[in-house]
Amino acid sequence: MSDAKQIVLAQRPQGMPQPSDFRVESVAMPKPEYGQALVRVIYLSIDPYMRGRISGAVSYAKGVDPGDVMVGGCVGQVVEAKGSSLKPGDFVEGPMGWRSHVVLPANLLRKLDPALAPISTANGVLGMPGMTAYFALLDVCQPRAGDTVVVSAASGAVGQVVGQIAKIGGCRVVGIAGGVRKCAFVRDELGFDAAVDYKVEKDLGAALKAAAPNGVDIYFDNVGGAIHDTVMTQIRLNARIVVCGTISTYNNKPGEEDVGPRQLRRLLVNRARIQGFLVWDYNHRYPEGLARIAAWVKEGRIKYREDFVDGLEKAPDALVGVLEGRNFGKMNVRVSADPTR
Repeated sequence: MSDAKQIVLAQRPQGMPQPSDFRVESVAMPKPEYGQALVRVIYLSIDPYMRGRISGAVSYAKGVDPGDVMVGGCVGQVVEAKGSSLKPGDFVEGPMGWRSHVVLPANLLRKLDPALAPISTANGVLGMPGMTAYFALLDVCQPRAGDTVVVSAASGAVGQVVGQIAKIGGCRVVGIAGGVRKCAFVRDELGFDAAVDYKVEKDLGAALKAAAPNGVDIYFDNVGGAIHDTVMTQIRLNARIVVCGTISTYNNKPGEEDVGPRQLRRLLVNRARIQGFLVWDYNHRYPEGLARIAAWVKEGRIKYREDFVDGLEKAPDALVGVLEGRNFGKMNVRVSADPTR
């Protein structure tokens, strides 16, 4: 069997990452031991959280140091397995990293049913992004019929699912996205009630007021920064704000503080609640979320959009694209052939 390939962090980026901050390496093909499986990676998920892992800052999970293989969730196919229920040919999802092949403990791999949905969706609507949308909206924000829900990065992997779940629950949904195509997608294809293009609106507050004239009951924040500050000026009594990501600040250089208006008085006056969210806290409830979203996808009540680039070596540029907002939907790197398509 030929060598495997992997991508390691070559150096910590300063500001926006560059492909030169990463390095492609060839390594000997790994071999599984008892309780392990060798997996051929098919789809590598590219997600905004990866920027935080390479920053060197203390966070909720161990970072990636220079010389380490870059982390990432993947979908792949089992090549060989020992001492587990997995069999060669099975499709699985798990933390495989930026690799062409990987050996992992079988208990870290989730077996997929390719008849349920395309296997790539295990990186998106039927994976971590979908679970983030499901639990952060329903458990943390607790939407009620008639609520106005605003979601930023609305066309992204998380945002597109948030808005559709909110619509299923009878809410008015306003998406904030960048560009005419993305706004048309969330409004016309996903069924959001309104879309605000932050790239063209000179007065974002006025545009949001026109889209949500009665104010904001729930803000699902994926971006932080100036957009967060603007939405916070329009929250209503008992508003719920969940901070799921702050992508607008991920590439700040050391010393570049994220400084904005103080919002504590708005929270006080409106008796509003703001809460951070990490999907890892809900790992034990994944089967519940996956079952419900899979049913909604099958019924056509939740649609999704995926974006693909080909070749493991394209992963660094794909990450830069996600951080710049170039992707349209859930970004995947197609590392090898998908036999189901």
